[in-house]
Amino acid sequence: MKKEFHKIDWIITLIPFVSIVFLCAVFVRFPEKSNKLIQQVRFFLCNDFGTYYLAIGLFFFIVSLYIAFSDYGQIVLGQKNEQPKYKFWTWGTMMFTCGLAADILFYSFSEWLAYASDPHIKEMGRIQEWASVYPLFHWGFIPWSFYLVLAVSFGFMLHVRKRQNQKYSEACRPLLKNKTDGPFGRLIDLTAVFSLIAGTATTFSVATPLISTFIIKIFNLNISCTIISEFILVITFIIYTYAVLKKSKGISILANFCVILFFLLLAYVLLFGGQTRYIIETGFESFGRMTQNFLELSCFEDPLRKTSFPQNWTVYYWAYWMVWCVAAPFFIGSISKGRTIRQTILGGYLFGSGSTLVSFIILGNYSMGLQMTGTVDFLLQYHKTNDIYSTVVSIVETLPYPQLMMILISITMIAFYATSFDSIALTASVYGCRNLKENEKPPVSIQLLWCVLLIILPISLLFSKSSMSSLQSVSIIAAFPIGIILLLIVFSFLKDAKNFLK
Repeated sequence: MKKEFHKIDWIITLIPFVSIVFLCAVFVRFPEKSNKLIQQVRFFLCNDFGTYYLAIGLFFFIVSLYIAFSDYGQIVLGQKNEQPKYKFWTWGTMMFTCGLAADILFYSFSEWLAYASDPHIKEMGRIQEWASVYPLFHWGFIPWSFYLVLAVSFGFMLHVRKRQNQKYSEACRPLLKNKTDGPFGRLIDLTAVFSLIAGTATTFSVATPLISTFIIKIFNLNISCTIISEFILVITFIIYTYAVLKKSKGISILANFCVILFFLLLAYVLLFGGQTRYIIETGFESFGRMTQNFLELSCFEDPLRKTSFPQNWTVYYWAYWMVWCVAAPFFIGSISKGRTIRQTILGGYLFGSGSTLVSFIILGNYSMGLQMTGTVDFLLQYHKTNDIYSTVVSIVETLPYPQLMMILISITMIAFYATSFDSIALTASVYGCRNLKENEKPPVSIQLLWCVLLIILPISLLFSKSSMSSLQSVSIIAAFPIGIILLLIVFSFLKDAKNFLK
């Protein structure tokens, strides 16, 4: 116990702990006022600093291509002749799963509905032409460029420079030098921890109500969706906590099971949903339209605020992926040992971005096909109820054996939640410790503490009945300071790698 006590970085641990507990108390005690304040901050950041988020997103995509195809791309993440740690397919699958969360299922089914209801789509043309384009844009190349640029930066730091301190501050050392070990480095790590908590809160709070709605529908329950959502989060917490205490390998088995179930779901919808031709043709067309207009979509800001579409959506998504960059890139960098930087980036786009796009093409275009052919009017239902979750339930009900599909989707999402805790809680625990040796894991006590911290904020947000916009705002606010740190990491890597190539 004494050894564990001395390993804990109490500044990085206690400040987030006290802050999160305070925020949870505020959300529960003053739900309306807290949600209103969050919305005001979001409006200020999106309205006045939207260019900041969009510019960082485009910058990362351009840098990813520059790094991949320049001399930097030849650098091996390890010794010069070192062989890859994992086989190509295994490596790619692990890369995809680390960036996959339960919310991908929710958004894949529903995102086109939100866009089809937006005035901006009417400005651009028909729903058929553009409603399926933006999901590919918001979940495709720019989001994964955040992961991949940082992954090679961390991989270079870990496998080439042999620096084992897996923290944002350490990645900034080439620029900050000795300042990394002082207050400035601590501030960087604290910002990273808060961003990780914000990303977790947004993901868990947005997607969990879908599982609750499925459960209510399957068992015909007369219980509040919020209560069931909180119950699901507690179950998720118990599953991961048990795995930590027992040091079980069940989480890794569960992760593999999730991937299999996920792709079986995609195959089932594609082959037996009755919209196979429409899904393939619309997906192919949407991908082409997205790539053709990529630069315009990346820079669109709606200066006259006719619809505020980029402020409502693109800014949110870039912020959402920025806050999730605290956990996933370290994992991608660690498993990419022995591969070149070029292989890591291009392979990441193939497996990570490719698999994500396939999910949106199949699940999104299935329901959009029913809408556009006049079979079912999901848009009318969404406009009448203003309930995206019940609309997704209606979509799933059009599939063969709908109740079985709801059960399978719910199991997959809960399992994804449990496995997400594996990387998130471990990453946060690493930040809460000092002087961990290579391959040494944080103490169990500190991992359990972070499990609690990561779960109480989503529960309090659900309890305060925060709107979808408020939940998204949490990530937008947290991403503002983390964006500056991401730029520091990129320039630190470029400087360090340039010296390495000399």
